[in-house]
Amino acid sequence: MYAAVALVVFMCLTATTHAEHHQPCHAPNMTGVMSVMNLKGEIKAVGAFTYDSMGKKLRFRSNESHPINTSLGLDLLMFFEEGIFYEIDSKNQSCEKKALQCTMHPLDIPDDAKFYSTITSGNPSIEGEGLKVNVWTGSMPDSKGHYTMSVTMGCLPVSTFYFTESTSFLFSNMDIENEIKDPDLLVVPSFCQGQPLEETPEGTVNSFLNEFM
Repeated sequence: MYAAVALVVFMCLTATTHAEHHQPCHAPNMTGVMSVMNLKGEIKAVGAFTYDSMGKKLRFRSNESHPINTSLGLDLLMFFEEGIFYEIDSKNQSCEKKALQCTMHPLDIPDDAKFYSTITSGNPSIEGEGLKVNVWTGSMPDSKGHYTMSVTMGCLPVSTFYFTESTSFLFSNMDIENEIKDPDLLVVPSFCQGQPLEETPEGTVNSFLNEFM
């Protein structure tokens, strides 16, 4: 686990190829698996995700299709365009509807991200043994932190490292398919429809990232 985090940091510190003409790309529709790990090497969550790039919607369900011994069991339906999200409990047929104060998430490059470098992980001289990625960086004003995001040439997010004053997390994406395999996952469940918007306590910042902190 530590090796994975060290690799991300090493990649960011040693890459030397810079360019000013790169513009942030936007990921396509995706279905895949996401894992979340902190700097202590603890896996916070592993789960399936479905992402609608055009509609800016995300469903993440941990410990369901990929059960492991983690501290978090989440079922989140995020509507970034509308600025709301649902915490869903399908077992008990209940949910909580909340406002999003921050729409940052690890499946799309923010428009204000800065291009850092293009690097190749693995051996570029052997076919199938190297992965070429673009590295993007940026700040997180809400938490006084920064992020480093690695994406493929086709704009598929491979990993995102968020580091703040209080904690740091590595989001890794695997088994990505460029399609929405189950559109119903991005629809508000019937038992959540009509749910009132909960008040956000003063000083609270609701976001996809904060669900893992």
